[in-house]
Amino acid sequence: MRRRHRRLTASAELDITAFLNLMIVLVPVLLLGMVFSQIRMIELNFPGMETGEAPDAESFQLVVTLLPEGLEVADSERGLIEAFPVAGGRQNYAALSSLLQRIKGRVPEKTDVTLQVGPNVDYQTLVTAMDTLRSYPAVVAASVVEAELFPDVALVSAGETRALAANPENGDREGA
Repeated sequence: MRRRHRRLTASAELDITAFLNLMIVLVPVLLLGMVFSQIRMIELNFPGMETGEAPDAESFQLVVTLLPEGLEVADSERGLIEAFPVAGGRQNYAALSSLLQRIKGRVPEKTDVTLQVGPNVDYQTLVTAMDTLRSYPAVVAASVVEAELFPDVALVSAGETRALAANPENGDREGA
């Protein structure tokens, strides 16, 4: 006697449970670990006054001029405080920071400064100068923090023909 073998025709089901579990865990981990592009913004205040408003005569207006030849620090009322010519092809940000720290010590409530930018100053020099004006590294409780100098920076064009002033040698420094 011959037996007939029937083939069992069963549909095969895909078991994707393990794959779905992997995706449920993997997607949030990848999203949390992803570094989004960070954009740092520097807030600028452009100088200008409302119509009919007069500036205070006794106010101290600190002006820092950034030129390809160097840096100048001046008081708009009294004139040049100090000039820092470029040395070795680099701006002297350390001397600028030191002078600004001394000025901040004398006028601690002052938070604004005007930055005049000369022609042909590259972007990185401008950003480094703004960072130098805004804060300096200070040691507090055995850790380095950024101490505030003049965080309110107003940006102005210095003009096409602006040149670095001569540094007052042993002269009268009324502004500092």
